[in-house]
Amino acid sequence: MTSLSQQSLFALSNKPRNGSYTAFRAEFSQSQRCVNWVYVMIAVFFLALALSMDAFAVAIGLGAKHTTNRKQLALMAGFYFGLFQGLMPFIGYFAGKSVLGWVEAYANWVAFFLLLIIGGKMMYESFSESTEAALNNISHRVMLVLAIATSVDALAAGVALNLLDVHPLVSCFIIAITTALFSYAGVVMGVKTGNKWANKAGFFGGLVLILIGLKILLL
Repeated sequence: MTSLSQQSLFALSNKPRNGSYTAFRAEFSQSQRCVNWVYVMIAVFFLALALSMDAFAVAIGLGAKHTTNRKQLALMAGFYFGLFQGLMPFIGYFAGKSVLGWVEAYANWVAFFLLLIIGGKMMYESFSESTEAALNNISHRVMLVLAIATSVDALAAGVALNLLDVHPLVSCFIIAITTALFSYAGVVMGVKTGNKWANKAGFFGGLVLILIGLKILLL
């Protein structure tokens, strides 16, 4: 009888303890997921910021050259650049999904070298003269060509989205909105300040892409 009572007391004393431990583990796991989510979203934001710098630099050049109808030009730049800058990484994501599947063991290295090449290209091009400032007439066809030209790098960068734990639609939406806002602001800035910030924007974007590549490789 005494032995049975002791077993009952032991079971009762352990029940809340086990329950508390389970609740603690669940709470800790949820907190960890929240921290990881915040960490990934910060990485996506910086990726969006870096990719938008190409369009931002072009938009500044457009604004510096074409000071009339700046609101219409800013809206066109925001629409075209934002649309293609969000679309290209989405295509790159699915293309990279199959490629990274073949070289899964080296996926981090592949993403790193892609971002290194793209970032280095952006930094190199930041020292060259812009071509968009030489355009006299801005039409929808011209904006389409410029949007495709500035989003080619984003197509390759979309491969890196496979290594970020977030849905590609969310990432591409953030990239599109960020690029649209920076493109609009770039035209306005170009009208007011001229072309002097365009090269700095491209250099900064390239540097951020290289840092994101290092993060994927090392962390």
